[in-house]
Amino acid sequence: MGFNDRNSFRGRDSNRGGRDGNRGGFRGGNSGPREMYPAVCSDCGVETQVPFKPIEGRLVYCRDCLPKHRKF
Repeated sequence: MGFNDRNSFRGRDSNRGGRDGNRGGFRGGNSGPREMYPAVCSDCGVETQVPFKPIEGRLVYCRDCLPKHRKF
């Protein structure tokens, strides 16, 4: 096979692993509203709701404070 012939294999990735087009993420469909849990923001102290069950000792931030604490 020559250097220019490698393009003949394109298209194999479209159904890699037999997943029927599902890439394996969990953003696939709308399963309805998320269950929300009450929490108190560790930064400003306001009562808020978060889409995960808060664990004691772990910091939780409200929607306004979260961007200030993101690391990227």
